[in-house]
Parts: sequence; C-alpha cells; structure tokens
Amino acid sequence: MSEQTTKYEALYIIKPDIDEASKKEVVDYFDNILTNNGATITESKDWQKRRFAYEIKDYREGIYHLVTFEADTADSLNEFDRLAKINDNILRHLIIKLED
Repeated sequence: MSEQTTKYEALYIIKPDIDEASKKEVVDYFDNILTNNGATITESKDWQKRRFAYEIKDYREGIYHLVTFEADTADSLNEFDRLAKINDNILRHLIIKLED
C-alpha cells in the first residue's frame, strides 16, 4: 500500500426547497463521512442556487456544494458515493480526481 495522498473534488446538488438548518445537517453529514473514513477536507463551500438546463427529480434548480479533500485510500470517496446515491436531499453528485 502506498502512502500517496490523492486530491479529489466532490460536487453535489442539494434540493432547493430544504431549509437552512437541514442543509447544514446534510453538509455536515457528508463532511463527516469523508473525515471519518480517512479523508482530510481542505475546503467545503456552498456555491449558489442555480437553475438546471433540464429537470432533475421534478426540480428545476438546486443548491451546489463543493468539497475539496485529500485521501490516501478510496474508502472515503466510496462511502461518500454510496450514501449520496441513497440520500433523498442529494439530487446529483460527482467526485473527480484532481491532477497534480
């Protein structure tokens, strides 16, 4: 097993009709999933609410949230991916590996 740390970016879209407290819970929950599985978060920030080009799950807009993190193994992003797929408040998500 190598000690190489890899940088990733996770972007997810939260339902627009969620209240501020619930949105904060969702963000904290997913930040904790990453850190509890060995990732180090360098940035976790809201983008703005944006309108979609097409409807996603009956919504025309969503709140974008971006997380930049580093991980030694794929455990954290695999768990993030698994739980984002089944969370009702997440409309879409994407995890990309950043080039050095």
